[in-house]
This record gives sequence, C-alpha cells and structure tokens, in this order.
Amino acid sequence: MEATETAKPKGLFEKLKENVDDHEEQMVILGAMVRLGVVIWSGFIITLNYVELPMFKKSPGGDITFPASIFTGALATFGLSTGNGNGKKNGKPDQNPKQ
Repeated sequence: MEATETAKPKGLFEKLKENVDDHEEQMVILGAMVRLGVVIWSGFIITLNYVELPMFKKSPGGDITFPASIFTGALATFGLSTGNGNGKKNGKPDQNPKQ
C-alpha cells in the first residue's frame, strides 16, 4: 500500500507566505486587505441606512456619523478624498478662480 498525502487547501495567509518572501511586503499586503475590509464594512453600514432591504429592518433616524468617519478615514489611507472639490474653501467661494 502506498501512503498518500491528502492535500489540504491552502489558506489566504499560507498563499501569501508562499508567494511573497519579504516579511515587510507581507505586512503591507495584509494591511491593505484589512483597510479594504474596513472600507467595505463601513460602506455597507452607510448603505443600509439609505437602502431598505427585505431582510434588514431600517431603523428610523439612525446616526451614521461613526461609520461615515471610519469610511472617510479608511479612504484617506488609500489617498482618496470624499470632498466635492468645487473650489470653495471654508464655505467661501474662491475669489480668484483659475482660468
């Protein structure tokens, strides 16, 4: 009889260790995945406040300040800004618009 090894499916972390040798690169990739997870989670919570789904009961007047701040902060770590960029600074219109 021949002994055969059962191949266990590799997890995400095992694949990461196998494909990326440098520990710092592994931490950068893992950090990016965690930040992306936070963006997805907070975006989902914000979306639930505005969209009514059959399986979730919408709470009236829910405060989404905390998830919105987490969402904005997590997007900022990726270099993205949620500002409207219409040329206003501190609520005042731009006095010298660039032509």
